[in-house]
Amino acid sequence: METHSPQIDLIRRIHDTSWRAVVAVTGGGGRAIGDLLAVPGASRTVLEAIVPYSSAALIDFLDGTPEQFCASRTARLLAMTAYRRAVKLRLRQQQLGDRQSGNGDATWPVVGIGCTASLASDRPKLGPHRVHLAAQTATSTRSWSLELQKGVRSRDQEEALVAALLLDLLADVAELGDRPLPPTLTGETVVRRRTDAPQAWCDLLAGECARTDERPHYEPTHEPPRAVLPGAFNPLHDGHRRMAALAADRLGVPVDFELSIENVEKPPLDFEEMEARADQFRPGVRLWFTRAPRMKQKAALFPGATIVCGIDTILRVADPQFASGSEAERDRDLAEIAGHGCRFLVFGRQTPRGFETLESVTIPDALRRLCTGVPEEHFRADVSSTDVRRMLNDN
Repeated sequence: METHSPQIDLIRRIHDTSWRAVVAVTGGGGRAIGDLLAVPGASRTVLEAIVPYSSAALIDFLDGTPEQFCASRTARLLAMTAYRRAVKLRLRQQQLGDRQSGNGDATWPVVGIGCTASLASDRPKLGPHRVHLAAQTATSTRSWSLELQKGVRSRDQEEALVAALLLDLLADVAELGDRPLPPTLTGETVVRRRTDAPQAWCDLLAGECARTDERPHYEPTHEPPRAVLPGAFNPLHDGHRRMAALAADRLGVPVDFELSIENVEKPPLDFEEMEARADQFRPGVRLWFTRAPRMKQKAALFPGATIVCGIDTILRVADPQFASGSEAERDRDLAEIAGHGCRFLVFGRQTPRGFETLESVTIPDALRRLCTGVPEEHFRADVSSTDVRRMLNDN
């Protein structure tokens, strides 16, 4: 006799949609993969399922070490990495021709699902049992988090709950209503967040544009900046603000901020992260989101602009390792930056070697000719975003 449980019915409904997914789970959630594959029609939904379970596998999958292995941000990193994989597989299917439809029209929507969990184990855990899930699409980021009541369920029961949450998240992406509620207990609350991106952000993630100053609740001007302060701003702190204010005073022009959603060693920022970073800037301050992790790319996007930065940034520009490991390639990068008419206004920074300024470091002459230093007596701020994050985590 054919089984008709609510969960199986939900999976069938998921399989009947046009959505296709890459699912990446660690620490928990593997049962959901098995449940999806056990119901006929899974090939219409599952492009790929990945379980980077060990810390080494997770670091390799993400191309970097997350600050916490079980956290909402890590689930979103998993989802973004899975989403990029899904886009790649869709493109590959377009190239091969969609054998199921026979017309090669692989235009279905894709989603990356990420899940990281800390569940009951064969040894007691000091921290709470918890699960973080995320879904990344071309237009939105969803993140769900739940702290489980500790010691109430077996590992098998906790796995069943995580599987139900993951399937419910996938159904939410597919906009399936009238679905069974995950079996949470009284006092357990799933914290759900959804960030729908403005079109400019969607275009940026898709690679259809290279920069945008458009963000929610802000009126873009689209005028080219004359001075730009690039950074991750994770978080924005007083040192950034003071640098911008002093640079604006010295240069006599407003200083815009620039944040690349791409990093050489990490997945792109998701829409929730972009919104959080943008919300730090007060109205009237212009923040550019770009796809320009390298300095020569920033110079190409902002020709003629003065790039405001710390000495640590200049040392990276001078380091051949950041230019494919070649001094010749680095020199070509410097020539490109100069060719775009860009210069650097360089602030001192506290480094492991002490407080360093432009005058105290050795850099190529071609780079030094593009730089103007700010003396230590005019500016010194020993705070860093890493220090601020560490203080926030300690509290």
